[in-house]
Amino acid sequence: MGDDTSAESWLSSTAFKLLVLLCVFLILKKLWPDFRRRYFAAFMSSFSDCKDAKTEEMKKDIFSTINTVTSHDPELRKQKAIKILEIGVGTGTNFAHYPDGTRLVVVDPNPHFKSYYDANRQKFPKIHSEEIILTTGEKMDMVKDNSVDVVVTTLVLCTVEDLTKVLQQILRVLAPGGRFYFFEHIAEFNTEQHGTRRKIQEILTWTGIWPLLFDGCMLNRDMLADIQKAGFSKVQAQRFYSPIDHIVFQLVKPSIKGVAEK
Repeated sequence: MGDDTSAESWLSSTAFKLLVLLCVFLILKKLWPDFRRRYFAAFMSSFSDCKDAKTEEMKKDIFSTINTVTSHDPELRKQKAIKILEIGVGTGTNFAHYPDGTRLVVVDPNPHFKSYYDANRQKFPKIHSEEIILTTGEKMDMVKDNSVDVVVTTLVLCTVEDLTKVLQQILRVLAPGGRFYFFEHIAEFNTEQHGTRRKIQEILTWTGIWPLLFDGCMLNRDMLADIQKAGFSKVQAQRFYSPIDHIVFQLVKPSIKGVAEK
Protein backbone atom coordinates (compact mmCIF):
# COMPACT_ATOMS: atom_id res chain seq x y z
CA MET A 1 0.00 0.00 0.00
CA GLY A 2 2.80 2.35 0.97
CA ASP A 3 4.67 1.65 -2.25
CA ASP A 4 1.55 2.41 -4.31
CA THR A 5 1.06 5.71 -2.50
CA SER A 6 4.70 6.67 -3.05
CA ALA A 7 4.46 5.78 -6.73
CA GLU A 8 1.30 7.82 -7.16
CA SER A 9 2.89 10.75 -5.33
CA TRP A 10 5.98 10.54 -7.54
CA LEU A 11 3.87 10.36 -10.69
CA SER A 12 1.76 13.33 -9.59
CA SER A 13 4.86 15.35 -8.75
CA THR A 14 6.54 14.45 -12.04
CA ALA A 15 3.41 15.22 -14.05
CA PHE A 16 3.13 18.61 -12.35
CA LYS A 17 6.77 19.43 -13.09
CA LEU A 18 6.34 18.40 -16.72
CA LEU A 19 3.22 20.55 -16.98
CA VAL A 20 5.10 23.54 -15.55
CA LEU A 21 7.97 22.96 -17.98
CA LEU A 22 5.53 22.70 -20.87
CA CYS A 23 3.86 25.97 -19.86
CA VAL A 24 7.24 27.70 -19.57
CA PHE A 25 8.26 26.33 -22.98
CA LEU A 26 5.04 27.53 -24.62
CA ILE A 27 5.38 30.98 -23.06
CA LEU A 28 9.00 31.28 -24.18
CA LYS A 29 8.09 30.03 -27.65
CA LYS A 30 5.46 32.76 -27.93
CA LEU A 31 7.61 35.56 -26.49
CA TRP A 32 11.01 34.64 -27.96
CA PRO A 33 10.53 35.96 -31.53
CA ASP A 34 9.62 39.43 -30.25
CA PHE A 35 12.40 39.38 -27.65
CA ARG A 36 14.93 38.31 -30.28
CA ARG A 37 13.89 41.15 -32.61
CA ARG A 38 13.97 43.67 -29.77
CA TYR A 39 17.43 42.51 -28.70
CA PHE A 40 18.69 42.45 -32.30
CA ALA A 41 17.50 46.02 -32.96
CA ALA A 42 19.25 47.26 -29.81
CA PHE A 43 22.40 45.31 -30.68
CA MET A 44 22.55 46.68 -34.22
CA SER A 45 21.95 50.20 -32.94
CA SER A 46 24.86 49.99 -30.50
CA PHE A 47 27.04 48.45 -33.21
CA SER A 48 26.17 51.13 -35.79
CA ASP A 49 26.89 53.88 -33.26
CA CYS A 50 30.53 52.73 -33.24
CA LYS A 51 31.27 53.56 -36.86
CA ASP A 52 34.47 52.09 -38.19
CA ALA A 53 36.41 54.31 -40.59
CA LYS A 54 37.47 51.40 -42.81
CA THR A 55 33.91 50.09 -43.08
CA GLU A 56 32.56 53.54 -43.95
CA GLU A 57 35.26 53.94 -46.60
CA MET A 58 34.26 50.57 -48.05
CA LYS A 59 30.60 51.63 -48.18
CA LYS A 60 31.61 54.89 -49.82
CA ASP A 61 33.26 52.83 -52.55
CA ILE A 62 30.21 50.56 -52.95
CA PHE A 63 27.90 53.54 -53.45
CA SER A 64 30.41 55.60 -55.45
CA THR A 65 28.34 55.46 -58.66
CA ILE A 66 24.94 56.14 -57.14
CA ASN A 67 25.24 59.83 -58.07
CA THR A 68 25.31 58.85 -61.74
CA VAL A 69 21.81 57.32 -61.61
CA THR A 70 19.17 59.26 -63.58
CA SER A 71 15.61 58.94 -62.33
CA HIS A 72 12.87 57.37 -64.43
CA ASP A 73 10.47 59.96 -62.93
CA PRO A 74 10.35 63.22 -64.98
CA GLU A 75 9.67 65.32 -61.88
CA LEU A 76 12.55 63.84 -59.94
CA ARG A 77 14.75 64.14 -62.99
CA LYS A 78 14.09 67.90 -63.08
CA GLN A 79 15.19 68.08 -59.45
CA LYS A 80 18.23 65.87 -60.13
CA ALA A 81 16.88 63.50 -57.49
CA ILE A 82 16.31 59.74 -57.42
CA LYS A 83 14.03 57.31 -55.62
CA ILE A 84 15.69 54.58 -53.56
CA LEU A 85 14.16 51.52 -51.92
CA GLU A 86 16.20 50.04 -49.09
CA ILE A 87 15.24 46.54 -47.99
CA GLY A 88 16.10 45.79 -44.36
CA VAL A 89 16.83 49.41 -43.51
CA GLY A 90 17.43 48.66 -39.82
CA THR A 91 18.70 51.76 -38.03
CA GLY A 92 19.38 53.62 -41.27
CA THR A 93 23.14 53.25 -41.46
CA ASN A 94 23.28 54.05 -45.19
CA PHE A 95 21.80 57.56 -45.05
CA ALA A 96 25.26 59.11 -45.24
CA HIS A 97 25.85 57.49 -48.63
CA TYR A 98 22.67 58.65 -50.37
CA PRO A 99 22.56 61.81 -52.52
CA ASP A 100 20.82 64.90 -51.17
CA GLY A 101 17.24 65.09 -52.37
CA THR A 102 16.80 61.31 -52.41
CA ARG A 103 13.26 60.00 -51.98
CA LEU A 104 13.77 57.01 -49.72
CA VAL A 105 11.29 54.14 -49.35
CA VAL A 106 12.22 51.65 -46.63
CA VAL A 107 11.15 48.10 -45.83
CA ASP A 108 11.93 46.14 -42.66
CA PRO A 109 10.01 43.39 -40.85
CA ASN A 110 11.36 44.32 -37.40
CA PRO A 111 9.16 46.96 -35.67
CA HIS A 112 11.77 47.56 -32.97
CA PHE A 113 14.05 49.35 -35.43
CA LYS A 114 11.57 52.23 -35.74
CA SER A 115 12.83 54.40 -32.85
CA TYR A 116 16.48 54.01 -33.93
CA TYR A 117 15.60 54.67 -37.57
CA ASP A 118 13.55 57.77 -36.69
CA ALA A 119 16.37 59.18 -34.58
CA ASN A 120 18.88 58.63 -37.37
CA ARG A 121 16.76 60.03 -40.19
CA GLN A 122 16.50 63.36 -38.35
CA LYS A 123 20.25 63.80 -38.88
CA PHE A 124 19.72 63.80 -42.67
CA PRO A 125 17.00 66.38 -43.41
CA LYS A 126 17.98 66.60 -47.10
CA ILE A 127 16.91 62.99 -47.62
CA HIS A 128 13.14 62.62 -47.86
CA SER A 129 12.72 59.34 -45.99
CA GLU A 130 9.38 57.63 -45.50
CA GLU A 131 8.05 55.66 -42.55
CA ILE A 132 9.19 52.03 -42.36
CA ILE A 133 6.95 49.61 -44.22
CA LEU A 134 6.75 46.65 -41.85
CA THR A 135 7.15 43.73 -44.19
CA THR A 136 9.74 41.41 -45.67
CA GLY A 137 11.49 41.63 -49.01
CA GLU A 138 9.41 38.70 -50.21
CA LYS A 139 6.10 40.43 -49.42
CA MET A 140 6.63 44.07 -50.43
CA ASP A 141 3.80 43.98 -52.96
CA MET A 142 2.68 47.45 -51.84
CA VAL A 143 5.72 48.91 -53.62
CA LYS A 144 4.61 49.53 -57.20
CA ASP A 145 6.11 47.94 -60.30
CA ASN A 146 8.90 49.93 -62.03
CA SER A 147 8.66 52.61 -59.34
CA VAL A 148 12.19 53.03 -57.94
CA ASP A 149 15.53 53.93 -59.50
CA VAL A 150 17.71 52.08 -57.01
CA VAL A 151 17.29 49.16 -54.60
CA VAL A 152 19.78 48.68 -51.76
CA THR A 153 20.49 45.74 -49.47
CA THR A 154 23.37 45.68 -47.00
CA LEU A 155 23.82 42.64 -44.76
CA VAL A 156 20.21 41.60 -45.30
CA LEU A 157 20.03 38.70 -47.77
CA CYS A 158 21.55 36.34 -45.19
CA THR A 159 18.26 36.49 -43.26
CA VAL A 160 15.60 36.21 -45.96
CA GLU A 161 13.57 33.01 -46.19
CA ASP A 162 13.20 32.96 -49.98
CA LEU A 163 16.13 34.61 -51.76
CA THR A 164 14.74 33.91 -55.23
CA LYS A 165 11.47 35.64 -54.34
CA VAL A 166 13.29 38.68 -52.95
CA LEU A 167 15.33 39.04 -56.14
CA GLN A 168 12.15 38.74 -58.21
CA GLN A 169 10.61 41.53 -56.15
CA ILE A 170 13.70 43.70 -56.63
CA LEU A 171 13.46 43.27 -60.40
CA ARG A 172 9.74 44.02 -60.28
CA VAL A 173 10.02 47.34 -58.43
CA LEU A 174 13.10 48.61 -60.30
CA ALA A 175 12.43 50.91 -63.22
CA PRO A 176 14.03 49.85 -66.54
CA GLY A 177 17.73 50.63 -66.28
CA GLY A 178 17.46 50.83 -62.49
CA ARG A 179 20.27 49.52 -60.29
CA PHE A 180 20.51 47.10 -57.38
CA TYR A 181 23.38 47.91 -55.00
CA PHE A 182 24.32 45.12 -52.62
CA PHE A 183 26.84 44.36 -49.89
CA GLU A 184 26.41 41.02 -48.13
CA HIS A 185 28.49 38.68 -46.00
CA ILE A 186 28.75 35.17 -47.43
CA ALA A 187 30.14 31.71 -46.76
CA GLU A 188 33.93 31.47 -46.72
CA PHE A 189 35.05 31.17 -50.34
CA ASN A 190 38.75 30.42 -49.83
CA THR A 191 38.50 27.09 -48.05
CA GLU A 192 42.15 26.23 -48.68
CA GLN A 193 43.33 29.06 -46.45
CA HIS A 194 40.28 29.49 -44.23
CA GLY A 195 38.73 26.03 -44.09
CA THR A 196 38.22 26.27 -40.32
CA ARG A 197 36.13 29.40 -40.71
CA ARG A 198 33.90 27.64 -43.26
CA LYS A 199 33.42 24.66 -40.93
CA ILE A 200 32.45 26.93 -38.04
CA GLN A 201 30.03 28.82 -40.30
CA GLU A 202 28.39 25.53 -41.30
CA ILE A 203 28.15 24.25 -37.72
CA LEU A 204 26.72 27.47 -36.27
CA THR A 205 24.17 27.68 -39.07
CA TRP A 206 23.22 23.98 -39.06
CA THR A 207 22.72 23.92 -35.28
CA GLY A 208 20.62 27.09 -35.45
CA ILE A 209 22.78 28.88 -32.89
CA TRP A 210 23.78 31.80 -35.12
CA PRO A 211 20.31 32.29 -36.66
CA LEU A 212 18.82 32.23 -33.16
CA LEU A 213 21.14 34.97 -31.92
CA PHE A 214 21.15 37.13 -35.06
CA ASP A 215 17.54 37.23 -36.23
CA GLY A 216 17.68 34.38 -38.73
CA CYS A 217 21.09 35.14 -40.23
CA MET A 218 22.65 32.26 -42.18
CA LEU A 219 26.45 32.20 -42.25
CA ASN A 220 26.75 29.62 -45.03
CA ARG A 221 25.02 31.45 -47.89
CA ASP A 222 26.64 32.80 -51.03
CA MET A 223 24.13 34.92 -52.96
CA LEU A 224 26.30 35.79 -55.96
CA ALA A 225 25.14 32.90 -58.17
CA ASP A 226 21.51 33.67 -57.34
CA ILE A 227 21.95 37.33 -58.25
CA GLN A 228 23.72 36.42 -61.49
CA LYS A 229 20.90 34.16 -62.66
CA ALA A 230 18.00 36.29 -61.36
CA GLY A 231 17.42 38.07 -64.67
CA PHE A 232 19.40 41.31 -64.44
CA SER A 233 20.81 42.61 -67.72
CA LYS A 234 24.20 43.24 -66.15
CA VAL A 235 25.88 42.18 -62.89
CA GLN A 236 29.21 43.54 -61.67
CA ALA A 237 30.31 41.96 -58.40
CA GLN A 238 33.27 40.69 -56.48
CA ARG A 239 34.01 38.57 -53.45
CA PHE A 240 36.29 40.17 -50.87
CA TYR A 241 37.07 40.30 -47.16
CA SER A 242 35.31 43.04 -45.25
CA PRO A 243 37.67 45.20 -43.14
CA ILE A 244 36.09 44.17 -39.83
CA ASP A 245 38.60 43.94 -37.01
CA HIS A 246 36.31 43.00 -34.11
CA ILE A 247 36.87 39.37 -33.12
CA VAL A 248 33.12 38.69 -32.80
CA PHE A 249 32.63 39.36 -36.51
CA GLN A 250 35.49 37.37 -38.00
CA LEU A 251 32.91 34.85 -39.22
CA VAL A 252 31.28 37.48 -41.45
CA LYS A 253 34.43 38.87 -43.08
CA PRO A 254 33.90 36.98 -46.38
CA SER A 255 31.64 39.26 -48.43
CA ILE A 256 30.33 40.26 -51.83
CA LYS A 257 29.67 43.73 -53.15
CA GLY A 258 28.36 44.89 -56.46
CA VAL A 259 25.77 46.49 -58.71
CA ALA A 260 23.18 44.74 -60.86
CA GLU A 261 21.20 46.56 -63.54
CA LYS A 262 17.69 45.81 -64.73
